[in-house]
Amino acid sequence: MRKAFIALAVLAWFGCGAEAQSASSQGPYKVLKSVKAGGEGGYDYIFADVEGRRLYVPRGGASGGQVMVFNLDTLEPAGSVPNIRSGGATVDSKSHHGFSTTKPITMWDAGTLAVIKTIDVDGRPDGILCDPYNSRVWVLSHQPPYATIIDAKEGTVVGTLDVGGAPEQAVSDGKGTIYINIADKANVAVVDAKTLTVTAHYDASSKGQGGSGLAYDAKNHILFAYYRQPSPVVVIMNAENGNIITTLPTGTGVDTVAFNPKTMEAISAEGGGTMTFIKEKNPTAFEVEQTLDTMRGAKTLALDTKTGHLFTMAAEFGPPAPDAPPGPAGRPARGPMIPDSFTVLMVGKP
Repeated sequence: MRKAFIALAVLAWFGCGAEAQSASSQGPYKVLKSVKAGGEGGYDYIFADVEGRRLYVPRGGASGGQVMVFNLDTLEPAGSVPNIRSGGATVDSKSHHGFSTTKPITMWDAGTLAVIKTIDVDGRPDGILCDPYNSRVWVLSHQPPYATIIDAKEGTVVGTLDVGGAPEQAVSDGKGTIYINIADKANVAVVDAKTLTVTAHYDASSKGQGGSGLAYDAKNHILFAYYRQPSPVVVIMNAENGNIITTLPTGTGVDTVAFNPKTMEAISAEGGGTMTFIKEKNPTAFEVEQTLDTMRGAKTLALDTKTGHLFTMAAEFGPPAPDAPPGPAGRPARGPMIPDSFTVLMVGKP
């Protein structure tokens, strides 16, 4: 999930992964718990199974990788799905099947964590979403086919879809519409989940470039689309017609985001080491409520809609070698992960 200005990226990523910083004093949210989970390998997405009360943390790693599983309430270890090099995970609440964005896709039993099968897909799986409307898993790729759709119960591919560019985060309205932030086109694709067709693209290119996170207020039909250039911004738009309502600044390096319908807040995790809370006061009035210090590199989040807790993760890294090449999407090089520094954070109101 992609690049920001190099100058900003240096601040956000060099030496990425310092210890969790002290929480911002102003605002209702604090870092409630910080757990050194350890383990080797990279990390990208984090997923909260609210009904199953589990937190899934996919990891890479030279030894084969794994999906680490934690108790969603306590962050105590709850098992793992081993030998999976995965960037993302999701669980279907109806079939209780879990899926990870490996290639092939791995499908497992969310109760026992036993692998059920693997599913061949093309492209380079990255983002993943389970649509509760019809229990289908959307696997997003920055390479064609940009979206592969899987039946969550059977674990079979039901179709692929060109969404018009490289997709980042997707959200469902739960009624048959999927919205997808298209990173390289600075627009939001509107998809009919029944017919697997793109019905519109909402243009945000006049406000930002380099799309990343996307959140959705289902009550008022509002989208929060996040962009990284030329400066970090969230574009708030009407989900029914794409009309832009307003924009607000965010922190550097936004990756995944969420909307809490109970508090009417859009929340973004930022690789620069912050989490930004935007309050929806009414459908036309929004404000930055709080910017919370978290941990450098903590760029993805998961929301527990039952408790209101948010989860993010990061690790500490040593200095890069003098001749080390740049990281993905032009990010400055970083050194190896410091052993046992991988950390999971719980954020909430005390």
